[in-house]
Amino acid sequence: MRMASVLEFVEGPLWLFASAVFVLGVVWRLLRIFLADSRADIAPSRRSGAFGALRTIVSRSWSAPGFSKGATFHLVAGYMFHIGLFVLVLFAAPHVEFIEQRLLGFAWPAVPHWVFILSAELAFAGLLLLWLRRALHPVMKQISTWDDHAAAILIFLAMLTGCLALLRSHDSLRLLHMVTVELLMIYFPFSRLMHAFTFVISRAYTGASMARRGVQA
Repeated sequence: MRMASVLEFVEGPLWLFASAVFVLGVVWRLLRIFLADSRADIAPSRRSGAFGALRTIVSRSWSAPGFSKGATFHLVAGYMFHIGLFVLVLFAAPHVEFIEQRLLGFAWPAVPHWVFILSAELAFAGLLLLWLRRALHPVMKQISTWDDHAAAILIFLAMLTGCLALLRSHDSLRLLHMVTVELLMIYFPFSRLMHAFTFVISRAYTGASMARRGVQA
């Protein structure tokens, strides 16, 4: 099969399949959360649940006083990875062009090349630091599963092949990047990567529930 035919399949039917799995999978997971049976809280509310939800969403964005240096390491590496990846996905010039042509029909300004390079370095460094801590720290090793490692590997491969695809010298590089991204999209809804959508829900529920009981979460 010629490279052009493979690329057409990857950027056509396989892209549509991966997109459908991603969207439907995420919606299904979220519906399971919102439609899950929960016991009614009939106790009198001591504090505002809404305020407690908002406060917990914000306060859980950094380590609480008294936590170990390991928590600070995890926080810094986590922000390096997530901020870098956010910029790469939404503001890298090739992605902005893809969003305009294939998804939305409109786009926004892409970041300069130096910002792209800095974001890529932050994302790679943050991901590697997080994975090394997970692989080497005695406690993290015990609580980690194959899902954690698989997600890290897929994201690393998607970023690496994306950087290689920037060379635009071979269709095979773009093909490799598209395949890794589509595998990541298919895997995403059924993995712990769903925390990208559920972390706000989890924090809000915890904060509201504790606030109604008069507890600061």
